[in-house]
Formats: sequence, structure tokens, C-alpha cells
Amino acid sequence: MESMLNKLKSTVTKVTADVTSAVMGNPVTREFDVGRHIASGGNGLAWKIFNGTKKSTKQEVAVFVFDKKLIDKYQKFEKDQIIDSLKRGVQQLTRLRHPRLLTVQHPLEESRDCLAFCTEPVFASLANVLGNWENLPPSISPDIKDYKLYDVETKYGLLQVSEGLSFLHSSVKMVHGNVTPENIILNKSGAWKIMGFDFCVSSTNPSEQEPKFPCKEWDPNLPSLCLPNPEYLAPEYILSVSCETASDMYSLGTVMYAVFNKGKPIFEVNKQDIYKSFSRQLDQLSRLGSSSLTNIPEEVREHVKLLLNVTPTVRPDADQMTKIPFFDDVGAVTLQYFDTLFQRDNLQKSQFFKGLPKVLPKLPKRVIVQRILPCLTSEFVNPDMVPFVLPNVLLIAEECTKEEYVKLILPELGPVFKQQEPIQILLIFLQKMDLLLTKTPPDEIKNSVLPMVYRALEAPSIQIQELCLNIIPTFANLIDYPSMKNALIPRIKNACLQTSSLAVRVNSLVCLGKILEYLDKWFVLDDILPFLQQIPSKEPAVLMGILGIYKCTFTHKKLGITKEQLAGKVLPHLIPLSIENNLNLNQFNSFISVIKEMLSRLESEHKTKLEQLHIMQEQQKSLDIGNSMNASEEIKVTNVGNQASLTLEEKQKLAKEQEQAQKLKSQQPLKPQVHKPVAPVKQTKDLTDTLMDNMSSLTSLSVSTPKLSTSSTFTSVPSAGLGMMFSTPIDNTKRNLTNGLNANMGFQTSGFNMPVNTNQNFFSSTSTPGVTKMTLGAPSTLPNFSALSVPPAGVKQTQQRPTDMSALNNLFGPQKPKVSMNQLSQQKPNQWLNQFVPPQGSPVMGSSVMGTQVNMMGQSAFGMQGNPFFSPQNFAQPPTTMTSSSSASNDLKDLFG
Repeated sequence: MESMLNKLKSTVTKVTADVTSAVMGNPVTREFDVGRHIASGGNGLAWKIFNGTKKSTKQEVAVFVFDKKLIDKYQKFEKDQIIDSLKRGVQQLTRLRHPRLLTVQHPLEESRDCLAFCTEPVFASLANVLGNWENLPPSISPDIKDYKLYDVETKYGLLQVSEGLSFLHSSVKMVHGNVTPENIILNKSGAWKIMGFDFCVSSTNPSEQEPKFPCKEWDPNLPSLCLPNPEYLAPEYILSVSCETASDMYSLGTVMYAVFNKGKPIFEVNKQDIYKSFSRQLDQLSRLGSSSLTNIPEEVREHVKLLLNVTPTVRPDADQMTKIPFFDDVGAVTLQYFDTLFQRDNLQKSQFFKGLPKVLPKLPKRVIVQRILPCLTSEFVNPDMVPFVLPNVLLIAEECTKEEYVKLILPELGPVFKQQEPIQILLIFLQKMDLLLTKTPPDEIKNSVLPMVYRALEAPSIQIQELCLNIIPTFANLIDYPSMKNALIPRIKNACLQTSSLAVRVNSLVCLGKILEYLDKWFVLDDILPFLQQIPSKEPAVLMGILGIYKCTFTHKKLGITKEQLAGKVLPHLIPLSIENNLNLNQFNSFISVIKEMLSRLESEHKTKLEQLHIMQEQQKSLDIGNSMNASEEIKVTNVGNQASLTLEEKQKLAKEQEQAQKLKSQQPLKPQVHKPVAPVKQTKDLTDTLMDNMSSLTSLSVSTPKLSTSSTFTSVPSAGLGMMFSTPIDNTKRNLTNGLNANMGFQTSGFNMPVNTNQNFFSSTSTPGVTKMTLGAPSTLPNFSALSVPPAGVKQTQQRPTDMSALNNLFGPQKPKVSMNQLSQQKPNQWLNQFVPPQGSPVMGSSVMGTQVNMMGQSAFGMQGNPFFSPQNFAQPPTTMTSSSSASNDLKDLFG
């Protein structure tokens, strides 16, 4: 890296030193900045050519510098001769003004070290282009090194030289005297210009018909810079010491030969013995055949042969050469027309510019950029010509690189972007908008190109608006998002709402539909879709445009419409539009198809959401259970840690609880499952034996045998009550009766399977209307209550031995204290019986307490008359009715002893 920097530094330093040493102190440097050494030209390529700019105007120029160090080897008088010759040539060039002559911008200035003058910008001399790099910097520019002349450049260049000679010969009455590749300069545009008038000869009788040109004899003792180049000099200069305009034509022939032979002249001259060389050359010219001119194009070969003729009068003059068919090439004629464009009127120009797009593809890019483009852009100052010139300029821009476009074309287009008249300018730009947005830098797009599009959308011309709306989608992907969102879309919406043209309104909707994919989803939902509801007209084309935007938004992968928008805004807007009377069948079907798709998606999305919500709730429940288990486990572990030690049983219990909690954690989340209801299996349990055993136990615990009143009855609690209860009015003064039953004890009737458990519902069949579910507050360790049954009629009751009453004791919930049978028997009769007395007004069944004749299953029993669930056929035990109250009393006597 350092070596490259050092090399670059040394190169810059050397170039700067060369410039400084050559131009330092020259008056030219007061007005011009001298740049890089780019080429060489003039007689013997003695002039160094530098880039330069004028300080006041920054105008680009070429600075020709002759360094006097080149002639240090000569004597003083020789130096003076060389300087005088160089000065004469520059002064003569300065006086002459013609498009085919090099234009001098600043006259010759002399200093102690150099001569210098300024001209129009220059690329190189023809000699440099043909490979003669004398007096060039060591690092030759690749532009010169790799430069290749195109056929059209060669043809038109030679034509330009011929035109320049025609001007000198016919108008100025002057012979150039040294037409060589060194004195033909290619300017920055590629035009060939004549310079090097060091040895020009003017006519002595310009007013007469035939001018006479004096000629000096060849002096081999003079310095080479004081003599013309003998390789391009006509034979008569040396052999007969005469010159005329035909002598320049011979030089033109030798130049043409060199151009087609890579810079090699037709003859090499020995300057030490020039007379002998020219005599031999004269013999060769007299026998010149076509074999010597094989590299010259056939269509011009004969003309070159004529130019090289020994006899001057046989050679074509300059005016005749400009008219030969070789120069009738389309490219050469086109370039020639451009050079004379300032002489044409607008009608001629417009016709020429219309046909130019057919010619441009046939021309090399370098010729187009260097020669044609500057001529075209110069016409932008003429508004009437802009619609004819602009398509050609944009056609050239397509072939240019982005750098060339920015450097050469964009600066010229800036003022045209702002022109509003004629209207065709806007149309042309709109048609080439993709080109402009592709190659124009972002800042210029924002400042110049997009404002032009905005003006088109707001233009009063409907045709301009329609064209703009049709073209916008083709380059929408090239517009930056903020400009589209904040500037372009609002103008499209205004054009749709404010126009009176149906075509503009429809095209606005179509344009919006096509550029939806470049917009943000939420911008579409919040800005574009609400705008559709503001459109006032209901024409079928407008309605289909609205439907198209909805459908594009709905079906596009990046956009989409939320179900809230569908349900709340889109469908309420679309459904009324679908039944507009203006729609035909196909249009209606299109509306209905889109509406159905929206409804289908709305249904599926919301259903999926609800299902997911349900699953989440179930998972949350399982997580809550797990968290509670973890909390209890942590508490237990904390308690365990606080205790000094645990027994083996406690440790086993703790381990089981931890294992159970771990199983709950590992369970899959609960999912809803559909279960088909299974009809309950009707089973009839015989409660006779159990009832007999329990009653025997009660009897054995009784203190005395009281007599019951003959009017004892059962009462039925209404169906709306808490449970099935019984109460018997008994003579309190006669006996102290206890049976160990809870006042709220429920009976399981025949046909029910009722295991007692937490939250157990009595009469749990779901098909039983009118029956209230009863919940027992029993502890979790409550065992199933033994079934009771009524013995069939005719079966004699037998007294059983006393049984364990722990099962009955467990029927008492935590809300009632457990009472032993002895404590219960010591209570007062009224205290015990009051637990079974029903509320006042409750219906009373006419049956005994525990007799075999109790009407338990009648349709009116427990206040359930008419309930189908409790119909007699649902129970296996057939009911029996009581015959008299005395039989019930006898049965009680038997039961209680």
C-alpha cells in the first residue's frame, strides 16, 4: 500500500514539476489553471497539451505549451528561427475562424521559459491516436493508448479536413503547407480540427482568378522545427520548388493512407539526402498500383490514388473531395448535418430530429456521446424544439452508464423537468419514467422527477392524468416509500374524488390496486380501504375497481385484512354494493364470490381463536392445580425442615404426596371430549335385611318400651326443600325414644344408586324436572350409607342382634357434633322429637314410621305427584298401602320391643 502511495505521490510531484517548470511565469497562468499533461501536437509534436480551466468562468480549455528547453541544443539564431516559426503558426491560427480550424481561446503568450496559448478543449492529435506518442508523459493515458477510430469517425474526420482545406483554398486563398497527422487535432467532441500554420503560404494576387503562391526552397541546414514534414510533402515542393492548393491535396492523400495503415506514411524519406529520396518517390508514384493501397477501403481507393498523382492538376480539389460517395455514409451525413444545425430553421430541424432515432442505433456510442449529444442538448433553449429533441436525448441516456448519464445528460435535463409547455414534454417524460428513476440519483428524483409526476396528476388535461395513472404502476417499485405514502397516494386519491371523468376515476382505482403490493399493510387498512367508502359514484366500472382493491388486499400474502376489519368495515360496505342495480350477472357473481371468501375466512379464524382460547383455559387450570400442589409441597417441606425429625410413616406419606404431585405435573393438558349419555341401569336393592338389623340395634339400646300414639304420621318435605325428612308426633310424657338418626338424613329410595361422597347430588338423574339437587356436607371419608328397604307385605320381621353403629355415626357432617347413643337416649323426648317435627303447614302422610305398610312409592309421596321420573314403574319394589293405624302401632311395638 505504501509503495502505491509513494508511486502516486512521485507521479503527481513530477507532473506538477513539469507544469510548473513549463508554464511558471507565463501570463497564461493569470487567467487559466493548468492541469494534467494529456497529449502533444503541432509540427514535430513540439507542443505539449494540458487540461485547463478558465479561472473566471470555470470553462474547460486546452493549454498548448512549448518548453524552450527542447531547443537548448540549438544556436541562438536557430532558436530564434524556431520560435519565430512557432509564433507565426499560432498567430495565423488565431486570426482564422472556421469550424474546421482549431479555435483559439487565448492568444500566444511568451515567457522566459515557454510559449503558451489556449484553445477549445482537446482530446489528442491524430498522430497520438495513430500511435505516435512523442513528447507525451511517461504514463500514457489509457484513453489515448487504447483509442480506436471507428469508420464513421474516420470518414467524417477526413471530410472535416477536406472542408477545412476547401475553406483555406477557396475563401482564404491560402496553402497550408504542412497537412500532417501532427497538425490535425481531435477536440473533446471528436471533431477533427486543423492547426500548424507555421509554413502556410498566402496568395500574392488574391483578387485574380488564379492565385499564385510563392514557395521557398528546401534548406536542409535549418532545424527540423523550421521545416515541414517531408513524408507528407508533395514532390513539387522539393523537385520544382513550387506549391499550390493541389500540394495540400497530395498531403491529404498521404494522411488518408496513414489513417488506414495505422499511422505509417506511404513513403519514408531520408532527410539527409532528400532530393534522392523524392526522385525515387516520384518513380514509385508513377507506378503506384492498387496493390499498394490494399488497406484503403475500396470505395475511396481510386480517389486516394488520384490524390497521390505526380501531376498536381490531376488531383481532386478540396471541394470535389467533400462530394465523393465515400463521405455519403449515413453517420457522416448525420454528423455533418449537426455541424450545420445552427443554419436550419425549426421546420427543418423538427424533420431531422424525427428521423434521428432510426440513425442513432447505427452509430458508435462514443460518437453519439461526444458529437451528437452536445448538439441535441444545445437545442433545449428552444422550447418549440424540446418535444423533438427530448426523445433522442432519452434514447441516448438508455445506452449510457449511470455515471455518464449523471455527468453528461442529467445537468441538461434539469431545466426541462420544470417546463410545463408544451404539454408533450410531460408526456415524453412519463413514458420514460422508469429510465429516469433508474439512473437519476435519489436526491434529484425527489427534487426534480417526482414533482413532475405530481404536476401531471394535477394537470387540467384528462389525457395527461390518464397517461400518468397508467404509467405510475410501471415504475412504482422505484419510488421511495415516504414519497409514495405522503405525496403520490394523496394526489391519486384527490384525482379520483375530484374528477368529473369516469375514466380518470376508474384509472385511479386501477392504479391504486396495482401499487398495493408496494405499500405497508397498516397503511392500506387505515388509509386506502376507508378511502373507498368516500367514492361517490356507483357506476359498474367504479364498483368493480373498488371490489378489485378489496380483493387484492384480502388475497395478498403481505397485506391481508383482519377479521375485525372484515366484520366491521369491509363486509358492511361490500354487501350493499353487491346489490346495486347497475351490476350485471357476472359482476354480481364476482361480488358474491369475494364476500363468501371473506365470510369463510372470518368464520375459520374466529373459530380457531375460540378453540385456542379454550385450550389455554384448560391448560391454565392444570397449571393452577400444579402450582397449588407445589405450594403445599413447599409448605410441607418447610414444616419438615422445621421439625427435628420425621417418623417413617410421615416420610412415606410425604413421599407419596410428592409422587402424586409429580404425576399431576406430567399429565397432558385437558382437552374437551364428547361423551354420549348412557342410560342409567335400573337396579333394585333389597333393603329389608339392613333395615331389620338397624332397627334391632336401636331396640336393644332403648331404655324402656314406650307406646306410640295411634295418630303418628310421616310428613313429606316439599320438593323444593333441602332434602327428604320425616317427623313423628309422639307422646313426650310416655317415653324417651331415640333412633340415632340425623334430622336432615336423606333416604335412598328403591331404584337409586347413591354412594355418599363430597358434593353428592340426591335424585341426580338429569331427566327429573322439578326436583332440587341436595348436597351433603359430609367429610371426604364418609362411607356409603347402607341401603334401606321396605320388607314386602307378609314377611315377618325378626329381631337381630345388636350391630356396630359407627357407620350411622359417620352420617353426621362437620356442622353437627357426633353424639353417642347413650347421650342421645338421655335427652328428653321433646328435645329429640323436635328434631323431626316438620314446619307448620307441611303435608303429612298417613303412614307409620317404619311399618311394612308405608306408602313410600305412591305418586303423591314426597310431594312428587305427576313426575314421570318417579313413577311406580321406575322402582322394582311394589308399594303397599296401610289398612289402619292400629296395625302400624302394632308393627312399631314389634320393632321397638
